[in-house]
Amino acid sequence: MRVFRYRLKPTKAQVTKLNEQLELCRWVYNETLAMRKNAFEQDGKSVSYFESKRMLPIWKKSKPKLKSVHSQVLQDIVLRVNLAFGAFFRRVQSGEEEVGYPRFKGKNRYDSISYPQSGFSVDGNTIWLSKIGDIKFKLHRPIEGVVKRLTIRRSPTKKWYVSFLIEEAKNHILEPSEEMAGVDMGIKNFAVLSNGEVVNNPRFLLADEEHLKKAQSKLDKLPKGSAWRRKASKAVSHLYERVTNRREDFAQQLSRQWINRYGIIVFEDLNITKMVHNHNLAKSIFGCCLE
Repeated sequence: MRVFRYRLKPTKAQVTKLNEQLELCRWVYNETLAMRKNAFEQDGKSVSYFESKRMLPIWKKSKPKLKSVHSQVLQDIVLRVNLAFGAFFRRVQSGEEEVGYPRFKGKNRYDSISYPQSGFSVDGNTIWLSKIGDIKFKLHRPIEGVVKRLTIRRSPTKKWYVSFLIEEAKNHILEPSEEMAGVDMGIKNFAVLSNGEVVNNPRFLLADEEHLKKAQSKLDKLPKGSAWRRKASKAVSHLYERVTNRREDFAQQLSRQWINRYGIIVFEDLNITKMVHNHNLAKSIFGCCLE
């Protein structure tokens, strides 16, 4: 399985439809979470995924707009809530401290929808989505294999992306290697390998820190709800998105180099959650170790 991501190019009308669907999906997510939360707190009862899914036809009757969202997209939302609760209970049972309870999604905080099996098709540089229609995307590399799942995501800067989960017909087999490496993640250096090699820390966040401070300061001074504040907010989001893209590109290229070279790679077991309790190092840890 591999994931291919492309920039989506929806029309203004399609952007309106996509945003409406995200809001409806957010409503279903919050309703599912509230139902399970209330059942657990009031009756000590755990609501299963299948019990939650049976609520969808009932909600469609009380909220007819839900019929404008493909049925499997709605089922996937219920599954997301189920996975969130599963992760929560696993962390509690393992004895972790300060485990966060699954949270409700505020406005504009729900940013993706998935078509697990049906409701979509791909033809060249165009995807067809049930209830939405044909949308073009930038096909910068060919899609090789069978599309098993499709996800539409809205970035904080209001860009749209489509991701395909692909089942490939061929295996990508690397040349055997007897080389081994232990990797020690750090703050001063990004990583130090057991063979003595050092990977310098690119410090993308620190490089843009002054720009971020100025942009954030400008944003904080503007009145809420104004057009100027929306514009300033978008500028801040663009800066953070640039940092995120640089981090991801750096991590992907470095991991590919290591995978091509070493037969065995061993990492130390870091408890990032506890490490960031040191507020003097938290920014550096999030900027380095979480790559």
